[in-house]
Amino acid sequence: METQWITEFPHTNMDKRPRKRARLTWDLPPPPPKAMPTMYYGQESARGVAPNHACANVYYKTLPRNGSPPWRNDDKDGHYVYAIGDNLTPRYRILSKMGEGTFGQVLECWDNERKELVAIKIVRSIHKYREAAMIEIDVLQKLAKHDIGGSRCVQIRNWFDYRNHICIVFEKLGPSLYDFLRKNSYNSFPIDLVREIGRQLLESVAFMHDLRLIHTDLKPENILLVSSEYVKVPEYKFMSRSSKDGYGFKNLPKSSAVKLIDFGSTTFEHQDHSYVVSTRHYRAPEVILGLGWNYSCDLWSVGCILVELCSGEALFQTHENLEHLAMMERVLGPLPQHMVMRADRRAEKYFRRGARLDWPEGATSKESTRAVWKLPRLQNLVMQHVDHSGGDLIDLLQGLLRYDPAERLKAREALRHPFFSRDHRRSGYYL
Repeated sequence: METQWITEFPHTNMDKRPRKRARLTWDLPPPPPKAMPTMYYGQESARGVAPNHACANVYYKTLPRNGSPPWRNDDKDGHYVYAIGDNLTPRYRILSKMGEGTFGQVLECWDNERKELVAIKIVRSIHKYREAAMIEIDVLQKLAKHDIGGSRCVQIRNWFDYRNHICIVFEKLGPSLYDFLRKNSYNSFPIDLVREIGRQLLESVAFMHDLRLIHTDLKPENILLVSSEYVKVPEYKFMSRSSKDGYGFKNLPKSSAVKLIDFGSTTFEHQDHSYVVSTRHYRAPEVILGLGWNYSCDLWSVGCILVELCSGEALFQTHENLEHLAMMERVLGPLPQHMVMRADRRAEKYFRRGARLDWPEGATSKESTRAVWKLPRLQNLVMQHVDHSGGDLIDLLQGLLRYDPAERLKAREALRHPFFSRDHRRSGYYL
């Protein structure tokens, strides 16, 4: 399907920004509407998602099918205030809310022109988020130009500036891997499904790296299943009081196809790489130590994601740097001295006399110490959840989770690993 770009703002390079223009008819503030009853509804909060800014920014209201929504002020955080049934320009009609983050909101809409469901990302009306959105549009257009068939990354349909909100229109996909795990009580995925998802993830990362782009925020929340369909299968390791036979059921995706999303933090290779990137659980050690980062930070994140898909839980569940480094050492062994010695001033405080990690002496609580000590070594962790292909997966993870980014596997090297290339008797994910 050919991608269509909106023409209000030709966007040819990263430094181009939307200029003022004559307001379109749907942008003009209408006369004050007559009072109408409203019905508010809340929203579900998830890990890595901003807190509920105000349930009042979403409500139901009956509107003429092609009528313009009333002009409403943004909420205190700059989020767009809308009603279910509103139009976003005459072309799109709001059907439901799909999610919310620090950037803004994602709404499910009906495209009246193409007659299809789409997901529209409505960015907060704050300068830094608008700027980030314009950079994301650059990245999305670059990806779409080279991603023949659109199999690796979510496809942009078009974009527009609506009431001071950058709106990016995407194809509608299924749930994120994190949402699927969460709604499935964090039951792990079978190894063959992990293999299929891992292969696609690495192919997408390799594709981006070939284009000199670094995602910098890879995590299960940013990997979406293409389809929402799933099947119920027996889970024989599941034990419950209500199950006398010692098994229950869990859901599995009907298709293993996935795509990457959220390129708001994506960085071009030539840009500054000194600031902190990645969501905490998936942040590479060189980022924490202030050593700068490059393509390899994405591969560290991939390693953490694969462990999470196998186990159902994030590998490093922490929110503090020293504890995070201690968890790394517990799972992967001691940090290399040459990286410790080069740590920046902010990271020096995590080490005793510039050599050994200040742990457990520097722990903030006994709970923190226990959280670290309960973690098993990587090999043991994998074997707790994998019934076959465990040796190959452990070897792959050891390559992806190498401390030194110069020694870490590159995306295309990882794709040639026996975990993907070997003829596994039980390989293949078919439902």
